[in-house]
Amino acid sequence: MNEHAPQRRAHSIRLVRYAMTATAAAGLALTAFAPAPAAAAPQPDAARQRPDVVQQRLDALVKEDGIPAALATVKGRDGRNRTYTAGVGNLATGAGVPVDGQIRAGSNTKAFVAVVVLQLIAEGKIGLDTAVDTYLPGLLRGEGIDGRNITVRQLLQHTSGLPDYMAAPALADFTTIQYRWFEPRELLDGALAQKAQFSAGTGWAYSNTNYLVAGLLVQKVTGRPYGEEVTKRVIDRIGLRHTYVPAAGETALREPHPHGYLRTAPDAPLVDYTEMDSSMAWAAGAVVSTNTDLNAFYGALLGGRLLPAAQLAQMRTTVPAELLGEGVRYGLGIQSRPLTCGGLVWGHGGTSPGFRTRGGVTEDGRAANITLTEVPDAVVGKRLTDAVDAALCR
Repeated sequence: MNEHAPQRRAHSIRLVRYAMTATAAAGLALTAFAPAPAAAAPQPDAARQRPDVVQQRLDALVKEDGIPAALATVKGRDGRNRTYTAGVGNLATGAGVPVDGQIRAGSNTKAFVAVVVLQLIAEGKIGLDTAVDTYLPGLLRGEGIDGRNITVRQLLQHTSGLPDYMAAPALADFTTIQYRWFEPRELLDGALAQKAQFSAGTGWAYSNTNYLVAGLLVQKVTGRPYGEEVTKRVIDRIGLRHTYVPAAGETALREPHPHGYLRTAPDAPLVDYTEMDSSMAWAAGAVVSTNTDLNAFYGALLGGRLLPAAQLAQMRTTVPAELLGEGVRYGLGIQSRPLTCGGLVWGHGGTSPGFRTRGGVTEDGRAANITLTEVPDAVVGKRLTDAVDAALCR
């Protein structure tokens, strides 16, 4: 689903189109020492350590910005994973945040689906610059919309001009559809009732509809549900033990997790949206994962373990997508963002009602993923992005 800052209004929350232990992990603390005489032995290294910047950022997001909980996994230059938590995992019970708990990964799903499509391209079953109508004849028709003029590449790169099905009236109020089942075709009809955003190939705009169609494409070509293909070709292939595509009708998360919360208006009370029917998100955003598994996925992807070199190069061929942030560029289901310390972070990010994730990996193997258990406004969303930057640049 969309991974951008939401526009909030009464009785609705819509993801912006252009489309996450019983105690918190403690940061490193300075120990207070009295002034030592000149002949005293040097202080131990631990006494000179600064507070951990990642823990500081998570604590600030909870204490200053009012996010119920934040959790992160960071892989440093030394190759070690470090996990962090802050806040409360369940507002009703006061339970802590499970370390590396499961979260709804939202639009990170798009990267998984793009990998499957690119694998099928490598196998000669799909053409990257072939019209969608070749595989799904007559599917895409509407005002300014014609599948004969939209290529597979344009779907994966959000240059198709397809309107976003998330803007359809049926999805205006998430609280009314928390447990509702949607067929993919019903979601697609909501998109095709709108006019095209632009002629295919002439612009860039994030649209969840692109990956709805990509999921249908995978199913048509393989004859299997898109979730089975994602599981076989990605999740099982690289051993992501805490990642899955929810089964039909499955609403709860399978492993320990923080609760995710939805606010329908700026001053409205939080709604527990942990459980939901993820058919609303489908191939655009249904995957459940953990911060550590997401780091492992993007590391394996950038490391060449999921795609041949030619397809990985295509995936990393980007176009400007600054609606997502300054300097952001979008490839095929993956985006790059410049770091303040130089270089790029490659990933995607995701938003699902109740969860917002940001993160990715660098060329030298550093990785960070941070999840909040409420979809923040634009200001707090920027602080989340800055926290990822701080984690990778520390």
